[in-house]
Formats: sequence, C-alpha cells, structure tokens
Amino acid sequence: MYHKAVLLEQSVDLLDIKKDGIYVDVTFGGGGHSREILSRLGSKGRLISFDQDVDALSNVIDDKRFTLVHNNFRFIRPCLRAMGIERVDGVLADLGVSSHHFDTPERGFSFRFDEQPLDMRMNKSGSLTAADIVNNYELERLATLLGRYGEVKNPFKVAKLIEAARPIATTTELISAVERTIERNARTKSLSKIFQALRIEVNGEMLALEMMLNGALEILAVGGSLSVISYHSLEDRLVKNFIRSGNFEGKIEKDFYGKVLTPFEATTRKAVEPTPEEVELNPRSRSAKLRAATKI
Repeated sequence: MYHKAVLLEQSVDLLDIKKDGIYVDVTFGGGGHSREILSRLGSKGRLISFDQDVDALSNVIDDKRFTLVHNNFRFIRPCLRAMGIERVDGVLADLGVSSHHFDTPERGFSFRFDEQPLDMRMNKSGSLTAADIVNNYELERLATLLGRYGEVKNPFKVAKLIEAARPIATTTELISAVERTIERNARTKSLSKIFQALRIEVNGEMLALEMMLNGALEILAVGGSLSVISYHSLEDRLVKNFIRSGNFEGKIEKDFYGKVLTPFEATTRKAVEPTPEEVELNPRSRSAKLRAATKI
C-alpha cells in the first residue's frame, strides 16, 4: 500500500462537502482522501489534487471530475488561477510523509534501513539532498536547523559530531556519527528528530506550509472549509496560529469593540486525534492532529 489515509472520515467530514462544490486535496499521495472526497461529490462537483512526487502519479484516479497537478502545494493559488479557478469550497491537507517514502529505502527518509543514500527529497528533481546538508552546512547553521526543526537536545553537540565525521554519504554513517548523543531508551525518538530536521530543511516544508495556507485563504470562498492534519508540534503550532489569528505568529488583533480579527472561525475546539483503534491499525497515525476552520 502506497499510504493509508489518516483521520479519513473526520478530515473529510470537516470539509462539509457540497455536491456541486470545488475542492482541493493538496497532498494527494496514495489518493485516500481524494477518493473519499470524490465519493461525496455529485456529477457536477470537482476535485483538484496536488503532489510533487512523481511516484504519486501512478495513483491517478480515473474520474472526469478529478485533476492531479504535479506540483508543490505551495503553488496552490497560481496553479488554480492558471486553471481558471478563482474560488473553491474546501482545502484539505495531510502533512505527513507517506508510508511509501518511509518504506522505500533508497529515498533515505528512514533510519530503519542500512547503507541507504541520504536523499530525503519529496521531489526527486530537487537539487538539495540531506547529504548536501550534513556535509556542507556550516556548524552553526546545522545546529540551528537541528534545534529548530527537530527540537534536538544539544543540537550544537550533535552538529559537531556530524561535522567531525564528514564525509557522510549514507543513513548508516549518519547514525554512527551521532550515536554518542543518543539515549539507549530513546533511540528511535532521538533519531526521528534528527531525520525530521533534515527532511524539513531539504524540502523547505515550513515555508511551503506557510505559502499553502496563505494561498488557501485567498482562494477559499466565504463559508469554505480548511481541514489540516499535522504530525509534529512545529506544523500544528503554525496551523493553530493561522486559524486563530490569520498570521503565523499567533498575534491577536482586535477591532474597536474588542472582537478578534481573524479570517476564520474554528470548527474544531481542539485538535482531533486518532482513536486508539486507528492507532492500532496504523501506528504511523499516532502523532496526527487535525484542525479545521471555516472562512468568514
């Protein structure tokens, strides 16, 4: 299976699908969320999905109501306008890395496989790889991204060990370089943070998310729905702030009467999380958090 969709029913329910509406799934992947959206659309409805990974093209859905755009979701607004679409009724995003990426050793996303290239590119045509980062970034820059994107303990120490081990070409060599900093009872968590930080940097994920959210706000019709599934605190904080305040810092502005100025009304009081049953069936859903809002 390319990828098992997370929080499938809940995330699509929060789009409040109109039979003849226009919807966007900015993270097509294996097509699970897209198929669910299509199942709720009528004959005049339309779904546009995005994915930058060429591997995802093999999952294209044969449906006249469906269009797959091979591009990064950061370009949601210009791509839709190029298609003649000015407003949509809902945008869904599942920000998790697909199982396909984690389970394909040569993509270098996982530390579970030995002697695999440090790649981590979502878009295979991208120029920057994880190997470029660990071998070429200056010490302070490397430490900063480990701390910011991986929330790694002692990021400067980890960066110094990486610098001392250069050149590093494979997942195994990277793990060997940082082994001294890894707690025995937290090995998986520690390595996950390091690999996460590198993956986010390789793919420019945080900037892409900001651009996508801003683009979604612009193209959503009044009353349109935004439904976003995130998997780590950086993403969730960004989404939460954006829904709450319309900006990524979470800075609240009020009008003369004290009413909060925001372009959204939250439709989830707090983040929706997978049920224990879903986590048991799909352990990778464990950290998922779903937030949704309606444009006002």
